[in-house]
Amino acid sequence: MNVQNVSITLAGRPLTIETGKLAEQADGAGTVRYGDTIVLSTAVSGGIREGLDFFPLTVEYEERMYAAGKIPGGFIKREGRPTEMAVLAARMTDRTIRPLFPKGYKNETQVINTVLSADQVNDPDIVALLGTSTALTISDIPFAGPVAAVRIGLIDGELVVNPTEAQLVDSALDLVVAGTADAIAMVEGFADQISEEQLLAALELAHREIQPLLRLQHELRERVGRPKREFTPPPTDEELAAQVRQLFGDRLQDAIYNPAKASRLAAVDAVKQELLARFTEGLEGGEKAARAKALNGIFEKMESTIVREGILHRGERPDGRDPREIRPIWCEVGVLPQTEPIELDPLEERVSETRRRV
Repeated sequence: MNVQNVSITLAGRPLTIETGKLAEQADGAGTVRYGDTIVLSTAVSGGIREGLDFFPLTVEYEERMYAAGKIPGGFIKREGRPTEMAVLAARMTDRTIRPLFPKGYKNETQVINTVLSADQVNDPDIVALLGTSTALTISDIPFAGPVAAVRIGLIDGELVVNPTEAQLVDSALDLVVAGTADAIAMVEGFADQISEEQLLAALELAHREIQPLLRLQHELRERVGRPKREFTPPPTDEELAAQVRQLFGDRLQDAIYNPAKASRLAAVDAVKQELLARFTEGLEGGEKAARAKALNGIFEKMESTIVREGILHRGERPDGRDPREIRPIWCEVGVLPQTEPIELDPLEERVSETRRRV
């Protein structure tokens, strides 16, 4: 057993990343302890399932009551489905790491974060994201990491790094920022009407605070990291792509820049159907299906490129809005007559509570 660990102090609390003790059969695994919150993160990547045209990445976040020293009791004694917070934590991790895998990587990949201990002070969600990045970084799975995340709060006008759960109750900001050494990769959270200057300061502070966490992962990789497996992106038919761009590029651009959404979608689909019909003419069976699959990929890339270049270089969005312009926002209350709260007598309240428990 080759147990290795690295530690720092983050926001006044000790943080330790350890590997080599648990889940040794995974491609990459490690535990992250922050205060008394501990999360085990494992990463495994297998083979390619035939016929997939997307990256089959699964991120799971497992939380159990034993992590807080509790055992389910009463009528229901088993753990139930993932909570809303568990689902959100898994999605937050997924959004951060998914773009960092190589384009064209189609190997089935699974990341599981298991909360082993929850101290009710340090939220396990950012700990799980750090553990995920560590597991992928030290594994042989192709991954352009590492990444790390911190939470930023705003308490009494001061920005606070990784506020405790108790502090968040009085915080005007709850912002999770994840990123690499060079850039911010993911932002999630909410704020109570703070200024742009405060938000920008929070983002800058967060990016500075994640740098030591990235260095920890690099240090651990130097000690125990496995060589990354070779990955060759699937070949693309550049000649076919050039023909598609030449024949349909201008028409697709005209179809995309249509202010009416319904008309825009119909026009784009018409261009796509004509493209498929033209370049699959005379083909049958598997050869036709393979050509259609390649054409779909070329079309989606061409569509994405047109929209992206229009926004970045010309400041044009497909619906005609300026990049800094938002749609009109309006709201209305009291629309539905039966959604008004009603008062129950004490007996009805007890019956309703019993039904909810059952």
